[in-house]
Amino acid sequence: MPQAVIAGAGSTTFGRFPSSTVRSLASDAARHALSDAGVAPDQIEQVYFSNAASGLLTGQEMIRGQVALRDLGLSSVPVINVENACASGSTAVHLAATAIAAGEADIVLVVGSEKLTHEDKARTFAALGSAVDLERLDQVKADLYGEDLPTGDRSFFMDVYADMATTYMKQSGATASDFAAVAAKSHRHAALNPYAAAPRTASAEEVAASRHVSGPLTLLMCSPISDGASAVVMMSEAKARLLGLDRVVVRACTPASGLGADDPVAVAASRAYERAGIGPEDVDVVEVHDAASPAELIMYETLGLCAPGDGPRLLASGDTAIGGRIPVNPSGGLVGKGHPVGATGVAQIVELVEQLRGRGGHRQVSPARVALAENGGGYLGPHPAAATITILSR
Repeated sequence: MPQAVIAGAGSTTFGRFPSSTVRSLASDAARHALSDAGVAPDQIEQVYFSNAASGLLTGQEMIRGQVALRDLGLSSVPVINVENACASGSTAVHLAATAIAAGEADIVLVVGSEKLTHEDKARTFAALGSAVDLERLDQVKADLYGEDLPTGDRSFFMDVYADMATTYMKQSGATASDFAAVAAKSHRHAALNPYAAAPRTASAEEVAASRHVSGPLTLLMCSPISDGASAVVMMSEAKARLLGLDRVVVRACTPASGLGADDPVAVAASRAYERAGIGPEDVDVVEVHDAASPAELIMYETLGLCAPGDGPRLLASGDTAIGGRIPVNPSGGLVGKGHPVGATGVAQIVELVEQLRGRGGHRQVSPARVALAENGGGYLGPHPAAATITILSR
């Protein structure tokens, strides 16, 4: 079957942009990716557009991608709209790679775009909180909160992450100081990333002293609500070679859901390693879905980067910082870079493509030959509703 590769990557800066729209953000990222690949809009044969919250925040439903990209200069190509919670972007990449492998298209554009900031913060929280089983929400909340139901404007998902963090503390011996340390690493990396929403450092002490959010989580351990877009141009390897383009190979892109009893991240990771013909020890650089900082420590273990219970020890060793043995989230991750939901999964791929091409600037990982992205989304309890693992190489 044709091998899918990435020939172009582009992103907007992430942050809070009151005057931006899903359309303006998507167009900017798409143009960056097309320019990077040296491809004109009329050469695109299919489009996969990732967005999670526009229907609830703006009312735009059903044809989000067609609306967002109508001014890009595309021809009458199919536009497939992808919504899969925070895993929307990686799901779109999977579908594009599958289309290329099936011989349905040679040049495909993947765009993830999200506008989350809103004058009414409660609307944003409500949109994000809809990524659960609403018909069984009372049971979900009972399982999470017991009889102590919270009141006021708050992020349901940060309560979920706080619960996961508390469970992980009991299992591994991790402490709130470990969570502050990994958050500080994320902010340190983000300070090197010109696309990050908050490119500034924060010490572990500053993280720990920031406003309390939920359980062991403080504000600087939580990914900020953000606007932004990212895009990649994907091709068959034969087409990229014919055009003489610099390319990154998609070794595996494996999605899974939380419908079964097993953690979908672990399921997807096992499939991805098998498909790519590698193990965790072969990976040089990783981007994980740290909507809250404890998730990074949990992912060290789920992805096999260390033994169960050894996440805090791996962090303390310095191996997961830039310059270490296996840098994790050199972009700053979601905590440092920002989390515009529909764009996040594509943004992880953009970062890893830049790393594999040696274009990471001050955050460049060396060597960078094999890269892995973990992107999760939604909540079915006790696991994410969706997850995708992508493995890339030169």
